[in-house]
Amino acid sequence: MSKFLIAGLGNIGAEYAHTRHNIGFDILDAFAAKHGGSFQQERLADTARIRFRGKVLVCIKPATYMNLSGKAVRYWLDKEQVPVAQLLVIVDELALPLDRLQLKAKGSDGGHNGLKSIQESIGTAEYARLRFGIGNDYPRGMQSEFVLGKWNDAELPVVRQKIARSIEVIENYVFMGTERTMNLVNNLRFEP
Repeated sequence: MSKFLIAGLGNIGAEYAHTRHNIGFDILDAFAAKHGGSFQQERLADTARIRFRGKVLVCIKPATYMNLSGKAVRYWLDKEQVPVAQLLVIVDELALPLDRLQLKAKGSDGGHNGLKSIQESIGTAEYARLRFGIGNDYPRGMQSEFVLGKWNDAELPVVRQKIARSIEVIENYVFMGTERTMNLVNNLRFEP
């Protein structure tokens, strides 16, 4: 049975819950809820195993903090014997406006510490990533506060739409592959 590793990035701890930086956790929570899965604490991550159309999706929320995400991703790729070609990482993206989602088959870390850690740990940038645009509407020098801040009321309708669409992206990625899924999502614009 074909197996995939779906890694939603974020930071553990109540103070980080539902912040922009933790969107990967929120998407995987919604994905697992839709498919009747639940997370349990295991080594280096909270994990949920979900069966979808004859495939096994090992969903992980690394417990290593964002900057060491690669440690958990590497461990679970090896433990579950998932090829890097069947890894999808879900991450927040400052360089994309809030109204965008973007699936990429590979690419640089773009300055994202979670992606940088994964690339260093697995030795390649050739893995799929779903970039969840959070925009960059913050005063100079306030990037960290913005990224680690909660969504404001005006953003929430778009965030909810994008979480729902991100669940579909995961399903399509597993069922149809990266290229076809990119064609379905990368040109969309989300409006409140």
